[in-house]
Amino acid sequence: MYEVELKVRADHETVLQRLDELDADRENHIQQEDTYYDAPHRNFAQTDEALRIRCVSRPGDDSSAERVTYKGPLLEAESKSREEFETRVEDGETMNEILHRLGFSPAATVTKERTEFAFDGYTVTLDAVEGLGEFVEVETETESADIETAREGARAVLDRLGLDSDEQIRTSYLGLLLADE
Repeated sequence: MYEVELKVRADHETVLQRLDELDADRENHIQQEDTYYDAPHRNFAQTDEALRIRCVSRPGDDSSAERVTYKGPLLEAESKSREEFETRVEDGETMNEILHRLGFSPAATVTKERTEFAFDGYTVTLDAVEGLGEFVEVETETESADIETAREGARAVLDRLGLDSDEQIRTSYLGLLLADE
């Protein structure tokens, strides 16, 4: 599975108005806490990989869902496209302990509030990231290696939202947070 994503800094109020004008479908409003791990056998910062446990909750709801995700290195210079593997985890604390016993250690945590919309075959996500500010991501997944077509579609969605795809940020939220330290 390949994830194709374009991310830009953007004022959410303006983008929300445009999404409303375009009749985009609001799908989710969630909170995410992503704990990223360092590997004992290689440096993920050098290999451009990531391993995380994501805890997802809804404001006002005590329940949560957890997933473990591996992200491979970026595949191209034009977008944040990469191979991604993700699966549900019944108990994030147990998964954390498994990783700890295998020599993985928590590197950093990224906390964000996320509102997701469906538009034109893409997911448009408005992220408010603790310590970083507001961002908009346009993404899709593809089974094939047809990243270019998916990327150009994401550019078109950004354009329709009044955002400049040339201002995209290829650095992950984790990378941006670590750069600010």
